[in-house]
Amino acid sequence: MSYAVGPGDLVLCVNVAPNHVTGEPVPLVAGESYRVLEVMEFACPCGRSDALLDVGVGFAWCQTRFRLMPKPRFEAKTRAAPTPKQKVKAR
Repeated sequence: MSYAVGPGDLVLCVNVAPNHVTGEPVPLVAGESYRVLEVMEFACPCGRSDALLDVGVGFAWCQTRFRLMPKPRFEAKTRAAPTPKQKVKAR
C-alpha cells in the first residue's frame, strides 16, 4: 500500500488491535479517518507491511491498520447568476 499512500491522503482505520510489537492498546479509533502526515519506508516489525504511516496519533502505525480512502472528485460547475425580474408598468 505504500506506493499508493502519500502525505496528505486520507486513510480509514480498520484495525484497532493492540500494538503487535508491544501488546499495548492503541489510541486509534476504528472507523475514523486520519490524514497521513508522513510515509516511512521502513518494514514494520510484524512483517506484514513495508511502510509505517504517521497520522499524528502516537508515533507511526503499520499500514495494515488503514485503508486508503478515495479522493473526492471536484467538478467545477458554471451557474447562471439569477437576474432580477423586471416589473412591467401598466398604463
